[in-house]
Amino acid sequence: MNITKEQIDELNAVITVAVSKDDYKDKVDKILKDYRRQANIPGFRKGQVPMGLIEKQYGKAVLVDEVNKLLQDNLGKYLNEEKLDVLGNPLPRQQDNFNWDADDFAFEFDLGLAPSFEVPLKLKKAITHYKITADKKMLDEQIDRIQKQYGKLVSQATVEKNSEVSGTFRNEDEEIDNKAIVEIDKVKSKKMQGLLLGKSVNDVVNLKTKGLFKEDFLLSGSLGIDREKAEGLNIDVSFTIEEINERQPAALDQDLFDKLYGKDGVTSEKELRDRIKTEAEEQFVQQSDQKLLNDVTERLIESINFELPKEFLTKWIKTTGEKPLSDAEAQEEFERTEKGLRYQLIEGKLIKDHGIELQYDELKEFAKGFIKSQMAQYGQLDPKEEDLENIAGRVLSNQDEVKRLSEQLMSQKLLNLYKEKVNLKVKEVSYENFVKEVYS
Repeated sequence: MNITKEQIDELNAVITVAVSKDDYKDKVDKILKDYRRQANIPGFRKGQVPMGLIEKQYGKAVLVDEVNKLLQDNLGKYLNEEKLDVLGNPLPRQQDNFNWDADDFAFEFDLGLAPSFEVPLKLKKAITHYKITADKKMLDEQIDRIQKQYGKLVSQATVEKNSEVSGTFRNEDEEIDNKAIVEIDKVKSKKMQGLLLGKSVNDVVNLKTKGLFKEDFLLSGSLGIDREKAEGLNIDVSFTIEEINERQPAALDQDLFDKLYGKDGVTSEKELRDRIKTEAEEQFVQQSDQKLLNDVTERLIESINFELPKEFLTKWIKTTGEKPLSDAEAQEEFERTEKGLRYQLIEGKLIKDHGIELQYDELKEFAKGFIKSQMAQYGQLDPKEEDLENIAGRVLSNQDEVKRLSEQLMSQKLLNLYKEKVNLKVKEVSYENFVKEVYS
């Protein structure tokens, strides 16, 4: 077997694989002899069928199968040995005069080659790295929520501005029948508040959903529908009042502190505020880091220019998907995925240039950290190392989980690289201002 490469240009090449009869004959003959020993054909004893009949019936299929196996094995080996950085997979060329009845064959494949480029991390314009802080307003709101959560409910005869009203929302046409708790101070519409104030248990109030609550997500939860349906919903609903309470906040005392952080974990309101601030800002780091990762990714894609073998990739997309695509569909799919492909190449270059690797031991430690944080959400704050090891072992036996965790760990390594190498401008903001600046 002989394999040669013709370089068309920097991004395209043609591979020719020449297969001679000597490459496949012994294997084909062996398989056909095995067929002959096992063949049951009327008029012949088992194992005595003439070889000519076996060759006529099975020879072409066996030949095609064995030659294709040779192609697959040797083409892959050639690409690895030659260290060719290909995009997609080799695409077989249409050969109109190809003849399977010949003894020797020549197969041609189009290759799309990865472009050559550099990835400078010292970008001209600094990228903003947000440091999100928990300001006084946020701390006040969080402490208020804690006091309410651990406070006590006191029954009220009628609805007041400080009431929590339990009841059922109904709308027959929209099939809404959902129990919910409405905090009167979360009702946005003054008119709707007015309809509720002064009402008693068993009263039915007709409300309009549009602009009912100060926060949009409250409407979907109150009506028991998904957010997409709740968005812009403008219908009348009835609300049957079933219970009216005032939530009296818990005192900021040692009893509350102990419930939150264990005995003497916190001993004053100042310590409580400091603890909440620290925990909140630790959680904000993840959002800040994700924003930085996204911004660096976008900047690299914008600033690093290189050509792609567009014609090859469009053809590859057209022919290798779950179903064949038209030329227009393949072109559209290429345009949709081009940005992602560009970043995959940039990321691969960064990983190679900076020697970034994933070791099994660090992947296991990363998995254990993830598991530990998950367990903490369910109150298991100090799991045993043995338990973490066992769970991590089970998780890493699942290839889908290995892929997911590997991608997360690689993103973390790239983030660390960016923090070290990219010129960043640190900007300190409150969480509220971060949301306004980034997501508005």
